[in-house]
Amino acid sequence: MSAELINEIQKSIFKWYDFKRNASILFVDEVKELPQKKFDYIVSIATLEKIINPIDTLKKWQSLLKSSGCLLLGMNNRLGIKYFCGDRDPYTKRNFDGIENYYRAYANKSDTFNGRMYSRVEIEKILRSSGFENFKFYSVLTDLQNPSLIYAEDFLPNEDIANRIFPTYNYPNTIFLEEEVIYATLIENKLFHVMANAFLIECSPTKNFSDVLQVTNSIERGEENAMFTIIHRNNTVEKRSIYPAGLQRLKSLEKNLSALKSQGLKVIEGTFKNDRYIMPFVNAEVGQVYLKNLLLNDKEKFLQAIDHFRDCILKSSESYEENGEIILKNGYIDLVPLNSFHIDGEFVFYDQEFCIENLPLKVIIYRMITTLYFGNDELNRILTADELYSRYDLLNEKAKWQRLSRKFLIDLRNEKNLAVYHAKTRRNNLVVSANRQRLNYSAEDYQRIFVDIFENADTRKLILFGSGQRTKRFLELYGGDYEIYAIVDNNVDRQGQEIDGIKIQSPEIIKNLKSGEYKIIVCIKSYLSVVKQLETIGVTDYGIFDPNNNYPRKKKMIVQTTINNEAAKKKYHVGYIAGVFDLYHIGHLNMFRRAKEQCDYLIVGVVTDEGVRFKKGVEPFVPFDERVEMVKSCKYVDEVVKIPPTFSSTKDAWKLYHFDVQFSGSDYVNDGDWLANKEFLNEHGADLVFFPYTQSTSSTKLKKLIDQKLI
Repeated sequence: MSAELINEIQKSIFKWYDFKRNASILFVDEVKELPQKKFDYIVSIATLEKIINPIDTLKKWQSLLKSSGCLLLGMNNRLGIKYFCGDRDPYTKRNFDGIENYYRAYANKSDTFNGRMYSRVEIEKILRSSGFENFKFYSVLTDLQNPSLIYAEDFLPNEDIANRIFPTYNYPNTIFLEEEVIYATLIENKLFHVMANAFLIECSPTKNFSDVLQVTNSIERGEENAMFTIIHRNNTVEKRSIYPAGLQRLKSLEKNLSALKSQGLKVIEGTFKNDRYIMPFVNAEVGQVYLKNLLLNDKEKFLQAIDHFRDCILKSSESYEENGEIILKNGYIDLVPLNSFHIDGEFVFYDQEFCIENLPLKVIIYRMITTLYFGNDELNRILTADELYSRYDLLNEKAKWQRLSRKFLIDLRNEKNLAVYHAKTRRNNLVVSANRQRLNYSAEDYQRIFVDIFENADTRKLILFGSGQRTKRFLELYGGDYEIYAIVDNNVDRQGQEIDGIKIQSPEIIKNLKSGEYKIIVCIKSYLSVVKQLETIGVTDYGIFDPNNNYPRKKKMIVQTTINNEAAKKKYHVGYIAGVFDLYHIGHLNMFRRAKEQCDYLIVGVVTDEGVRFKKGVEPFVPFDERVEMVKSCKYVDEVVKIPPTFSSTKDAWKLYHFDVQFSGSDYVNDGDWLANKEFLNEHGADLVFFPYTQSTSSTKLKKLIDQKLI
């Protein structure tokens, strides 16, 4: 499924294009002998970039076009913003070669030419030199392989792109900037089209160009939900299902907008024409942009406006109360600022394809806030997202609303099917943060401050600076390995409180300690002001905790095995299993036994009660401490560790324990997330092994029996 879908995504750059009926089309994807006949269209993606003399090739193609024919080219842009953000060149596999116009890459005769990208001006010169005088450029985001947004050269986005795209890369591990937040600046400075990552180019001698201004492509959603949303020059917007199965979703859109209108909300209405939904183009400020700008300029007016938006959500459907919660009979889960305009003081809604019956009101309110703040971190300086969650009584069960919202998005975006693909092409924001840090320090200073943070930590008084999430994460991961002398924080309101029984104090206590007596680890994301503060009072022995970094464990694992006895050697040295282990049973025991048969040292991670609530939305039958003790009692288990909610993935565990293999139940063997985990482990020299479950007994079966009161 995922391989087919990925192939469809990559081909979708031209799926929206209205080719003439019964037209003859030649697709050229490599340099080869071409048929000697005339075509209405010649289509090529990046082929010219692999040819040393593209002008000669273009002349050959032109000779194969009919007099009214059209050449459609997909071309990468060497000045694309993704390459300034740190992506590697697709041809040289190095950073910045395209930006430098390859003057280092192919300087010597011995250098092998694999291809090169061109800038927009260079492409124009090549086209004119080969005889193509009439052409039109479209900018493609994120790139040729993932064409999710396409804009005509004389059209600019009127929405917040940061919420619309998920940038993809040739090599995500070298990225050091968040690309999507830069687009607003590029638009403002008239650089949006110049620095697009890729171009689609129409070359037509008759100037018979498409009338399309913008294409939004959601093909990754699969056959039932995949749509093209197309803005035309005649001030109409067309929504088109990419596959026949998606026609029902279009009909749902019409039905839902009609229902919202009957509830008194303002909507952008449309009509069906030839299985396409046609709406008027609205040249107005998107609700998301309106609210963002309002918060940046007038907090009180923003609160009034966001309250009004919340009221629109409540008004969208009949409702009832259940266990103290308002339940919407028809929950339009996409009723968020991103899918609205702000016109004459009112929010006007569009793109409402999805309706979930009996949906808690707070799920949509949660999405209202998260979509607003996504990619807009500067808003937190004025009003934090948590303050808004608190305003609408979401904080107490925030994990619940997050889980329900996330489930909708995971299913809609096909994230499980595409998990392996995304792992290879999308960046990790923690990696981005680490890459930026490295740019600001010499190699020696970076090693001392960010890598060797535990140097002297076990011989000196260890002080954690900060009392937020990073400090809590540090304690979850390393609190059992190191004795914490104190936690300090500049926030007076937090001083006197406790984290894991450790009192939060003023940084003034540092001044009473002698140099060489203590070690400070800064656990704050925005650490610069704290570092300046420490250096001002003469502190030099400090480190900065970065959750993305791999730190060695203090505890040394003792493995009871006979090295010289060949028969005693096992396939793996260190093994790892993660789970809840609720209602401990024979199936768990069998898994531990099979795992221990294959590894010298077995680590078992147990999910906390909070993690169970967050991931599964249920309360465990057996509390965490008791589950840990039961697992510890198993003779096959060498070490039991805590899996905190904030550090629970396979990647997180490997960075902490550097195991050789992870074992899991066979019910995950085809799960997209677990396949992505397997890819990650394989890349780091580890493995993922699936064991068949004990069919007679499982926690799920036991819980079902308990619920049915059969035991």
